[in-house]
Amino acid sequence: MASATGIKVAVIGAGTMGHALALVFALGGHEVRLTDSSMATLDKAGGLMETALETLVVAGEAPREADAEWLHHAVTRLPVLAEALEDADLVLEAIVEQPDAKRALFEEVDRLAPPGAIIASNTSYLDPFPLIPERRQGRALIMHWYTPPYLVDLVDIVGGPTCDPAVVEFAVGFCRAMGKRPVVMRKFVPGYIANRVQSAIALEVQKLLDEGVATAAEIDTAIIEGISLRLPILGVLAKADFTGLAFTQTSLKNRMYEPPPVRGQCDAVDALVAQGRTGVMAGAGFYDWPGETATVLEDRDRRLLALKRALRQIGTLAGEGRDQ
Repeated sequence: MASATGIKVAVIGAGTMGHALALVFALGGHEVRLTDSSMATLDKAGGLMETALETLVVAGEAPREADAEWLHHAVTRLPVLAEALEDADLVLEAIVEQPDAKRALFEEVDRLAPPGAIIASNTSYLDPFPLIPERRQGRALIMHWYTPPYLVDLVDIVGGPTCDPAVVEFAVGFCRAMGKRPVVMRKFVPGYIANRVQSAIALEVQKLLDEGVATAAEIDTAIIEGISLRLPILGVLAKADFTGLAFTQTSLKNRMYEPPPVRGQCDAVDALVAQGRTGVMAGAGFYDWPGETATVLEDRDRRLLALKRALRQIGTLAGEGRDQ
C-alpha cells in the first residue's frame, strides 16, 4: 500500500469537481495529472484553479509560494487518458452521473491503469461498484467530495463489497493528511448523509416554490436566518437535545409534518431551465449572476473562507468525539 503522502494521483474529469480536486491534491503534496475528454473543459480548468488558489493564498489557507507557476508544475493537464493513468497510485473518477459513461470509463481505466492502482469514484448518487470490472473490486471505493472541495472538508468514503479494508484505511489517512474530515459509511446509500438531508430540504423547498408560498429569495432568507445559524454549531441531533427529545417525541406522535411526495420534477426549475437560466455557469438561475464565472466563484469562496475561519474559533457542540 502506497504512503498517504506524495503519491501519483490521476483525476478524470476536469469539470466542476475535477479541477477543484486536482487543486486539493496538489496542495496536499501529491503529483497530479488532470484529464478530460473535452479540450475546452481542460483548458478552462487552468484558469479556475489559478483563481481558487489565489483566493486561498490571500486568505492564508495556502502557502505564498503556491502561485500560478507552482500550480503549472504541480498539476499536469493531459488530454490523453493513457498518459494521465501512467504509474498512477490513485485514480479518481469525476465524470457525469451516467451509468453507461462511467462503465465505459472504468473499462478503459482497467485496461490502462497499473494493476495496483486504487480506483475511486466521486459519484454522488449512482452505485459505481457494478460498473467497475471484477478484477478491480478489491481496490475500488467511493471518495465523494463536496464543492468546493478546497474549502469543504467532508469526504464520504465507502468501500466496495469486496474492497480490502486496508484500502479504506489508506483513503481515510490520505484525506486526513490533507486536513479533510472523512466519514466512512458502512454501506453505499445514494447521496450518503449530507446529500440525502439536502435532498429532503430541496424537496420541501421545491414544493413551497411550486405552490407559490414564497419566492426563492424569501425561502433562502428563512433558511439562512432560521436554520443555518444553528446548524454549524449543533448539527441536527444536538439541536434536538437542546430543544428536548420529549418535544421531538410529541411532534412525531402528532405527525406535525408530512413530507412532500416525490414528483420527479419542479415546475419552477423546469421554467428556469427552459429559459436557459441553468445556474452560475450560465450567468443566471434563481438569481442573476452577472460577470465572469471565476469572479462569482471567487466571491463565494471568500465568504466561505471567512465563515470557516470563524467556525474554527467558535468550535462546535456536536460531531465525532462527543457521541455516546
